Amino acid sequence: MNTHPEPTARYYRADELTLQADVEGAALWAVALDKAMLTYFEVAPESRFERHRHESEQITLVLEGTLYFEVDTRVVGVGRGEVIAIPSWVPHAVFTKGEAVKAVDAWSPVMERYRTVHPPGVTFDEP
Repeated sequence: MNTHPEPTARYYRADELTLQADVEGAALWAVALDKAMLTYFEVAPESRFERHRHESEQITLVLEGTLYFEVDTRVVGVGRGEVIAIPSWVPHAVFTKGEAVKAVDAWSPVMERYRTVHPPGVTFDEP
């Protein structure tokens, strides 16, 4: 007897992926499955995510601008088309300088704090 529901794919229309406020100067939308999540961020100039760490592995792709990451004592600017991968529990801070940034993050496991901005989507068995 299968106690788990049958998984199905979900589709998210652009009008469902509305930006929600996060830290001051940043907004995001998120889509999650059970074990992985994708977030899209728009971050205003001179914004900052203070030093933090989390269980989730984080892979960030910058789409526009430069996003700065403080890891240990080093600061690296991740520019358009570049990626940074941060393992679980590595302390880091993130900030922008004089330009706005658009970026996509992949997370595993899911960042629970962003699950609340997850739209319902449409399953393939719905009309």
